[in-house]
Amino acid sequence: MDQPQNAVQSLLARAHSPESAERIFSNKIKHRTLHLRPSSPPSAVLNARTARRIAREKSKKKSKGKGGPMSCRERRKLGLDDLSRRGHKYEVYEPLHRLWLGYVRETLGADLYTGGPAAAAKLASAEFHGALAEVVRSACPSRVGIKGIVVRDRKFVMEIVTTKGRLKMVPKEGTTFRFVIPPEQATEKQSSFAFEVLGDQLMVRSADRANRKFKTHFLPNL
Repeated sequence: MDQPQNAVQSLLARAHSPESAERIFSNKIKHRTLHLRPSSPPSAVLNARTARRIAREKSKKKSKGKGGPMSCRERRKLGLDDLSRRGHKYEVYEPLHRLWLGYVRETLGADLYTGGPAAAAKLASAEFHGALAEVVRSACPSRVGIKGIVVRDRKFVMEIVTTKGRLKMVPKEGTTFRFVIPPEQATEKQSSFAFEVLGDQLMVRSADRANRKFKTHFLPNL
């Protein structure tokens, strides 16, 4: 304890006279109490933190209880988009195919009978859920000939239910699909409108494909 006092006295002696240094040391330093800062915050601060934490937990519970839309990850985790084996029936999706025929006829309009770039531009952004698709070319020969109704149009895969009630998952890459649209009233002059689509050009989510524009460019696979 003497060493700190001697150090303080020596510093005071440099700036003051011996009498002033002794008086300042005795009155202001020697008997002065040292106030230590508490290591923990006061109870008021702790109570405020606890109140904020409880409020955050209550708000989280309320937000979980709200009926907001589910994300794609949550739907996959719950298996809401998976087709059960009982749903692998061709007859179940025939009404969906009839709805798709009405949709695509309305989308194409007069181009249904003429074809050309205008029809190609409309088909590039069309919806294919419910379409009757047939695999005409594929990098895997065993997939050629698969024919059925498209029940799910994913980004990289088309799920097709065949007439035999089997669910086929056909990759879009390296596959060419053919779609046939018969006329509303079959006559000798009007024949069915058939078109082929490269699966590589459909490797986009159906919701995003509706906003894309058709562009003509060289295709090395043809």
